[in-house]
Amino acid sequence: MRDKAGRLLDESGLREYALRLLAARALTVAQLRQRLRPRAADPASVEKIVAQLKEYGALDDRRFAENFSAARAASGQFGKTRVLAELVKRKVAAKVAEQAVQRAFQGLDEDRMAAEWLERKYRNQDLGALLAQPSRLAAAYRRLRHAGFSSGAAIRALKRYSEQADQLEGMEEGPPAD
Repeated sequence: MRDKAGRLLDESGLREYALRLLAARALTVAQLRQRLRPRAADPASVEKIVAQLKEYGALDDRRFAENFSAARAASGQFGKTRVLAELVKRKVAAKVAEQAVQRAFQGLDEDRMAAEWLERKYRNQDLGALLAQPSRLAAAYRRLRHAGFSSGAAIRALKRYSEQADQLEGMEEGPPAD
């Protein structure tokens, strides 16, 4: 029997709800807490359930970060910076997130990934002609940075198609904006 959405759950109901959430999708400890708190009749039961799930191995931020990073790295659609930002957004500890991202991207060529990303995003267009326009070159650079590729890798990928890419080196070196 399903619980009504607004009804507060006792400890056993909350445990079942937590297991349903985890069965549907991997969550971090913080994400699970955030979803359980509004449904808990007793706020102390949230911490008890989280501790039990950690003990059973059903909830592990390190494993979540490693799987998340590995999947993003394998897809080639995101660079290190973007994956790290997404893990921090999901409230994974910064040190755990950094280690997972470093392991996932170890041995991968960021320059090649950025070049493949460009070719995939602009697959039906002549990149040489498109990136000859300074505004489109800057837009492609921003898109690469938003995807999480480093400034250097983005510029090196763009240099393959436009001699004007050298002018982008003066743009800010900070993390990509969301």
